[in-house]
Amino acid sequence: RVAVTGAAGQIGYSLLPMIAAGEMFGEDQRVVLQCLDLNRPQVVEAGRAIEMELQDGNFPLLQGAFFTVDEVKAFEGADYAILIGAFPQTEGVDRAEISEKNTMIFRTLGHAIDKHAGRDCKVLVVGHPSCSNAWLCAYNAPSLPKENFFGLTRLDQNRAVGQLAQRARVSVDDVRNVIVWGCAGKLPDVQHATVKGRPVESM
Repeated sequence: RVAVTGAAGQIGYSLLPMIAAGEMFGEDQRVVLQCLDLNRPQVVEAGRAIEMELQDGNFPLLQGAFFTVDEVKAFEGADYAILIGAFPQTEGVDRAEISEKNTMIFRTLGHAIDKHAGRDCKVLVVGHPSCSNAWLCAYNAPSLPKENFFGLTRLDQNRAVGQLAQRARVSVDDVRNVIVWGCAGKLPDVQHATVKGRPVESM
């Protein structure tokens, strides 16, 4: 059972078929997708459309998929929770307000996971800032092991690798050892990075 929040957005639209096709858990693992999003008419309609597309896809590993606005249904018995949604950074909105909104969101999600998810549920937080949001969620789900919560910063790393590859006029496959430390990912570490085996600092 895989709970996915913010599932009706663009990331969810791309991610859900990949999970259903076995690209996340393997080609022999059946899955049930329990998708949660906002109770707004446009979002609910988008969720229905994605649910229909998943049904039309006839994925052999997909045992079931549904969209809901109810945290209880979304997290019921979940083995994994992928938290895509977060309050976005918006022009004209200061960081304190964004932090306050995300605190409310991930406090609510943490409580729901604590009460309704499986006792060994693994929680993957995508919504930026992922590490802070993962900490908030873990803090509000005290019955789950803290090592079950992960903040995903792969997008920050991919962007850093892409920029180095573009500047060096090479493929991203030629760039190695770029590191993103901490939460924000604003300053990727390229001290140990190489391009075609050569240190970036020597180029």
